[in-house]
Formats: sequence, C-alpha cells, structure tokens
Amino acid sequence: MQSDQVIALFKKCGALLDGHFILSSGLHSSGYLQSALVLQHPKHATAIGVALADRVSVLTPGVVVSPALGGLIIGHEVARALGVRALFVERQDGKLVLRRGFNLEPGERLIVVEDVVTTGGSTQETINLVRELGGVVVGASTIINRGGQHVFSETRLEALAEVSLPTYELNKCPLCIQGVSLTKPGSRNNSK
Repeated sequence: MQSDQVIALFKKCGALLDGHFILSSGLHSSGYLQSALVLQHPKHATAIGVALADRVSVLTPGVVVSPALGGLIIGHEVARALGVRALFVERQDGKLVLRRGFNLEPGERLIVVEDVVTTGGSTQETINLVRELGGVVVGASTIINRGGQHVFSETRLEALAEVSLPTYELNKCPLCIQGVSLTKPGSRNNSK
C-alpha cells in the first residue's frame, strides 16, 4: 500500500475532515484525520495492518504495543500480520499505564503502533513506559504522520503516508480569531 493509496482511502471513507479541531496534543487545526472511519471496515484495517507489518517485520518485534484509543485497532491488525501479541496502554489518572493483566518480559522486543502521529506525544509516552517495564523498543510506526520528522529516543517513526495539515497554538489560531466553531474529536478530548 503506497502513500497515495492511503490518502485516497481516507478520502473515500470521509476520514479527512475540514473544520476547526482541537487535537489530542492541545494544538488546533483546520484538518483532522479520523482513522476510525477507515478502520471500521475490517478489509481496510487488515490491508493497512499488513502494509505496516511488511514495513516493520525486519525489526523482528515479538509484541505490538499501542496507545488507546486510536492505536487499538491498527495495533491489533499489525500484530495479527506479524503473528505476535497485541497489547495496549491506556490513560489512568492522566498518564499511560499497562493494565488488564498485560505484561512485558524483561528484554522483550516490541514495536509501538499508532494510527495518526502529530506531535508524537503519545508515542513517546508509550515508548518511555514500556522501557520502564523492561521492554526493548525496536521501532515505532503509524498509518499517517501529520507532524514531520520524528525520532523517539533513538527510535525512528515509520509511516505509510505523510500529510501536512496546519496546526496552531491556541493563542495563535486564526480559526479561533474568526470565531469558527471548535470540534474535539480525539479520544483524550471526550470525543463526539
């Protein structure tokens, strides 16, 4: 699956949105990638998962770890394609934790998988957590990187597609100045 095919799929599924959005990072944007609209279709989720797995299989991870909520489906699909376990981390009292009986063995090789990366905050937080738990992070991957070059603590981000959508700090957002209604679609924002 090539970059243009990924973008075309997001457009076909109505997952490339225009408006005024507050992202999980707290930044504002006129564009939003709602990957859930693509991943709700199992055939699309499987195809994207296989494509990501093909890109990272050389790293030989034994586990896929994804931040909830956005990374859950794609992380599971990448793990299925690689034939490894799929774990997820979730927020508890504002920070990511590994719960639900999930565990990592010391030295276990893993890859962090996300749906969309903007600033990379959740990805870096996931990497930090699994390293604290003894995991060895061999890579990070995402369906779409909308935030430019990312290197997470010596771990490069592998993306199926790159999309440049503008982001603004709250006090510099032209959409706020124009009074455009704000939407909070992300999982950390009590989504619609």
